[in-house]
Order: sequence, then C-alpha cells, then structure tokens
Amino acid sequence: MTRSALASVPLPAAEPPPLFAHARGDIDVSFEFFPPKTEAMSETLWRSIQMLAPPCPRFVSVTYGAGGSTRERTHQTVARIASETSLPAAAHLTCVDASRAEIDEIARRYWEAGVRHIVALRGDPPEEGRDYAPRPDGYADAAALVAGLKEVAPFEISVACYPEVHPQAHCPDSDLDNLKRKVDAGADRAISQFFFSADAFFRFRDRAAAAGIDAEIVPGILPVSNVAQTRKFAGLCGAEIPGWMDAMFEGLDSLPAARQLIAASLAAELCGQLYAGGIRHFHFYTLNRAELAYATCSASVRRAKPLRR
Repeated sequence: MTRSALASVPLPAAEPPPLFAHARGDIDVSFEFFPPKTEAMSETLWRSIQMLAPPCPRFVSVTYGAGGSTRERTHQTVARIASETSLPAAAHLTCVDASRAEIDEIARRYWEAGVRHIVALRGDPPEEGRDYAPRPDGYADAAALVAGLKEVAPFEISVACYPEVHPQAHCPDSDLDNLKRKVDAGADRAISQFFFSADAFFRFRDRAAAAGIDAEIVPGILPVSNVAQTRKFAGLCGAEIPGWMDAMFEGLDSLPAARQLIAASLAAELCGQLYAGGIRHFHFYTLNRAELAYATCSASVRRAKPLRR
C-alpha cells in the first residue's frame, strides 16, 4: 500500500474504557439462593455462600417455594446463615395458602432468630396454571403483607418489581400502580425481575420516578448458561429473551466452560451498562451456583471493593 493510500485510511476511534474503569468504591451486591432439598444440595449451597462472602454482600436472600412449599427449609436456611455467618440474611415470605396469623408468627420467629430483612411477595399458587386467590383470613396481596409485617416488627422490607411488566398485570400502568402501593405500605426497596436490556430497566426506573416511587430500585441479574432453562423462567415472569442470546450459546451444549465464559461476559457487560447509568447495587440470582455470580463480581466489585481473602 502506498504512502498516499495509507494516509487515506481513517484512524480508529478512541478505545472505549474497560468496564467499571471509573468505579469509585461505590458498588454493592446482594445474592439470592433457594433452600436445598437434599444433603448434596445443602453442601453445594454452603460452598456457594462461602465463595460469595468476600464481596461483602449487602444481604443474601433465600426464596420461598410456591404455596409456601419450602417454608421450613427456608426458615432453617435463613436461620443458619444468620447464626453461622456474618452475612445479613433476608427471608422471602409470601401470602399464598397461609392465614395472617400464620404469616405473622413466621415473621416473629424470624425476628427472634435475628433476621431483620424480609423480601415480601404475593407468591405463586402451589399448582402451575392455577390462578392466585387470597385466603379470606390471609393477606390479600404483597402491599397488605408489607403493611402487616411492619406491624409485627420494624423489618427492612424488599419487594419485587417487573421492568418488562408482570405477566398477570392488566397493563404497564397497573403494574406500576401495584409497585407504588407496596412502597407506600412501607417497602424500603424493590428488586427487579431479571432482564437482558439495560434500556428496559432504565425506562422502567424513569417511569417509576415519574409515578412518585422514590424507593431504591435494584436490578436483578441472572447470569445465563442454560438458555432453555432461562426461557422457562422468563415465561413465568414476563422477561424477554433476546434473539441474539440463542446464537451466542449455539453449539456449546458440550462445552460448559465456554458457556460459563460467555455467560459471565454478558452479565458483566449488562452490569457495566447499568453502572454507567448510575446503578450502584446489583442483585444476583445465583441458582445456588456461585461461579457465574463470582466471576461477574470479579469484573466489577474487585475494582470497587477489594475482595477479602
């Protein structure tokens, strides 16, 4: 190539800064687990909890099965976290198939066990496909549950929100109205369902602010290595799976290490976009597997808060 031809080649654009290059020690994380069913699953869970302790999570939460099906296992797991670790533990609690008196008693047991944080949810019916119906003697919905819990004890309370609209909501506005009722009832923050578009989250955040919702809204991050499983989850909660995700994982069924590398990269990229938009707290859905959440945190929290060894 001649010198004149080289002169006509446009110079490359300035290299973009690395993800979280400007992190200022202001990133918080939290992690969500589910109660184990077997001894082997319990060992996996506790290995995960130990692996994810160094980023100093703001809290770790434990889910509650449909219809309260994991009630005792949830309580045991949360109580063990509270008693055997220094991690702030949060217990999920739902309205389904329980009276107000039963739920209030569970909440009192949590308070007595040293648990100060509840994730208050309406909950799913115990049978798939069955419509939710509150018990006459129970809490009608999550807003009522929040108000009731605040009467039991001064809990810190998180609730759920849906950037891409809950599948049972009549419309986006009614879904947002429901979130406002929960916040007005005393919720301290809303944790979002998982999503894969930062723009979808920012649009939701802006609409929430315009609706007068001033509680913190925390993005829920699901690092994905199994697209089929994620698609099933998404169908239940109204999240959109982008078409490009299938292509990213195509042909990797027998290459788990490659799947994890791509999953962690995608999750870190999403967190980087959210950080650039002002987000400083990320809630990770771990599915009781620590590796992907840890890898994503290593790309972000390591720059903000040194991981303790």
